[in-house]
Amino acid sequence: MRHWLRLLIVAWLAIGSAFGFARDDAAAVDWVALAELPREARETYALIKQGGPFPYERDGIVFKNFEKRLPLKPRGYYREYTVRSPWRKDRGPRRIVAGADGDSYYTSDHYRTFRRIRE
Repeated sequence: MRHWLRLLIVAWLAIGSAFGFARDDAAAVDWVALAELPREARETYALIKQGGPFPYERDGIVFKNFEKRLPLKPRGYYREYTVRSPWRKDRGPRRIVAGADGDSYYTSDHYRTFRRIRE
């Protein structure tokens, strides 16, 4: 029994390590053309490019990338902006996350998935 337990632990560690090393510094995200985004997202993107003004108080706050779904960067690299959702009374789930180097990502499901925006 002890032998099987040891074998199980070694296998578990090997599989866990393989998944850990398989993830590189750049998170895998799909691309989306700016023209394919909803009108409200294109409007938010234009405001980001011109530096505002932004309609929501929390626009421009630091996005911390806790789930590491975007490429790993230093804290403060990413900023988040609300994409208006006309059917919602609150800010809704849609955001654009903009990186300091000009890379931008769209999420329609409150950070569960991202697509990198291509102009």
